Amino acid sequence: MSQNPRIAIVGAGNVGGNLGIRLAGSGYSVRFGVRGGSEVKDLLAKCQGRAEASSVPEAAAWADVIFLAVPAGAALEAARAMGELSGKVLVDCNNPLKWEDGPVHTPPPEGSITAALAKAFPKARVLKGFSTFGAEFHLDPKIGDTSIDVHLAGDDAEAKALVASIATRAGFTPIDVGPLRNAALVESLAILWIHLAMRAGHGRQIGFKLLKRG
Repeated sequence: MSQNPRIAIVGAGNVGGNLGIRLAGSGYSVRFGVRGGSEVKDLLAKCQGRAEASSVPEAAAWADVIFLAVPAGAALEAARAMGELSGKVLVDCNNPLKWEDGPVHTPPPEGSITAALAKAFPKARVLKGFSTFGAEFHLDPKIGDTSIDVHLAGDDAEAKALVASIATRAGFTPIDVGPLRNAALVESLAILWIHLAMRAGHGRQIGFKLLKRG
C-alpha cells in the first residue's frame, strides 16, 4: 500500500475536524465524509488546500485509510453508510461510555466498538487508534518536549504499520499495543483519561506517555 495514502475522515466534529487539519498540514490528501447540508467551509479553510468534503460513501470509496470519528453509538451506522469496505483500513477513534458521576465504559457485546466493527465488516482492515486523548491533541500532538502516544490495536500488521507511519509523519508517537482484542483495553484507558481530565480536575491538557528507563 502507498506510503502516501489518501485519507478519509468520517465525522467532522472536534476530533475528526482537528485530526483532518493535522493530517492535511502534514502533507496528506484528506477528504471529509459528511452528511448533506453539513457546513465545513471553515474547516476546509484550515486544511491548507489539501482537503475537500463529499458524501460519506464517496469519501470512503476514494480513500485508502478511513478514520471513523463519530459519537460512539453511531459508529456502526456510519460505517454501514460508507458502502464497500473490502481492503480499506478503518481506524476506530471512538469510545463507548455513559456518564454516572463520571465516565463509565459501556462496550457492545463484542467487547469494544472496534471488535463490533471488525465483526460487521470482516473484509475491512480494522484498527483502534487516536482515541486516548482529547481533541486538542488531535490538532497539536506536542506534550512537553515530546508528543502524545497513539495506542494502536489490531490484527493486521501491515495496516497497523501504515497507520503508525501516518501518526509519525503527523508528529504523534505510535505505540503498538497488540491485537484487536486489546481495543477494549484502549477504550478503558480512554475512559480513564476522561475521568482524570473531566472528573478529577486535571484538565484536558494531559496525556498518557510510555516511558522507558535507561
